[in-house]
Amino acid sequence: MKRIDLKILKSIRLPRGKFLKRLDYYIIRKFLGTYVFTIALIISIAVVFDFNEKMDRFMSHEAPWKAIIFDYYLNFVPYFANLFSPLFVFIAVIFFTSKLAENSEIIAMFSTGMSFKRMLRPYMVSAAIIAVVTFYLGSYVIPKGSVTRINFEDKYYKPRKSNTARNIQLEVDSGVIAYIERYENYSKTGYRFSLDKFKDKQLVSHLTARSITYDTTSVHKWIIKDYMIRQMDGMKESITRGTRIDTTLFMEPADFLIMKNQQEMLTNPQLSEYIDRQRQRGFANIKEFEIEYHKRIAMSFASFILTLIGVSLSSKKTKGGMGLHLGIGLGLSFSYILFQTIASTFAVNGNVPPAIAVWIPNILYAFIAFYLYKKAPK
Repeated sequence: MKRIDLKILKSIRLPRGKFLKRLDYYIIRKFLGTYVFTIALIISIAVVFDFNEKMDRFMSHEAPWKAIIFDYYLNFVPYFANLFSPLFVFIAVIFFTSKLAENSEIIAMFSTGMSFKRMLRPYMVSAAIIAVVTFYLGSYVIPKGSVTRINFEDKYYKPRKSNTARNIQLEVDSGVIAYIERYENYSKTGYRFSLDKFKDKQLVSHLTARSITYDTTSVHKWIIKDYMIRQMDGMKESITRGTRIDTTLFMEPADFLIMKNQQEMLTNPQLSEYIDRQRQRGFANIKEFEIEYHKRIAMSFASFILTLIGVSLSSKKTKGGMGLHLGIGLGLSFSYILFQTIASTFAVNGNVPPAIAVWIPNILYAFIAFYLYKKAPK
C-alpha cells in the first residue's frame, strides 16, 4: 500500500465528533488547488488567444498599453474565470478524483468502512467554498470591474453604446405615460413625443409635440417644442398650443439607451433596483437584466451539481486511466454551458420566464447527478 494510503487509514480513526478530519482537509486542499491551477492554465491560454484576436483593433485605435493591461485584461481575467467556473469545477473534480482512484486511494477509503456518501463531504465543502466565492465575485466585485472593461471595449475595440432608440414608452410618474417614437442621442432629441395623464383610469390630459430635447445642464429637465395640450374635464375640452415649454420629467436617456451587456456592469442590489424601477415604469426590455440576476445564483449552485457528477463519474478505477473520465467530464461541462446559453435565449426571445429558464439546466443536470450517484461504486 502506498504511503498516502496509510495516512488516509490513520486519519479516519480520529474522534467521531470532529466534522472534518485529516482526510477531509487533504481532499479539500487537493480539490481547491487543482481548481485554481486549472483556472490559471486555461485563462493563460484564453488571454493569449484573445490578445491575438484583438491586437489589430487595439493598435488601430491606439490603445495605450497601460489601459490594455490594467483596464481590460486585469478585469477580463476574473470575469472569464467566473463565467466558466462550472467548467473549471468539473475539470478539477474529474482530474483529482481520477488520480485518487488510479492510485487506489479511494479503495483504501472504502476498505475501512467509509461510505461513498461520507467521502462526498469534503467535496461538498469545497463546492460550497467555490459557490460562495463565485457568487460574491459575480454579484459585487466583477460588475465594478466590468464597467472599466466594457468602457474600454467601447472606446478601443467595438462600440457598444446605442445612439438611437425607437418606440419608447414608460411611466414617468404615477398615472403619467410618456412616449417617444424615435430618440437620437447625438442631439439628445426625441421626435413625435406624447405625454398622457390619467386620473382614476380616465384620460385628463394629452400632450403631443414635434420634439423633446434633454437639457444636460439639469437632471430630468426636458425642453418640449411645438406642442399641443388637450385638457379633458368631463364633456369639456380645451386646447393649448405653444412653441416651447420647459418641464421636469422623471426620465433620462440612460433609461432607454441600453448598452450591450449593460447588465454585467450592475451589482446585485443595483440589478434588483433597476429591474423593479423599470417594471414599475412599464419598460419592457428588461429580460436580459432579469436573466443576469437569476443566472448569478444558478451558476453558483451549479458547483454542487457538477461536483457530484464529477465524483460519481471518476471515483471508479478504470484501465484506461483518467482519459475517458476527462472526455466525458469536458463533454458534460461544455454541454451545460451551451444549454445555459440556449435556455437564456428562450427567455429573451420566447415566453419562458427568466427565473425558470436559467434554472432549467440545473434541474436537468440534477437528475443526471442523482442517476450517476446511484450508479457510483459504494
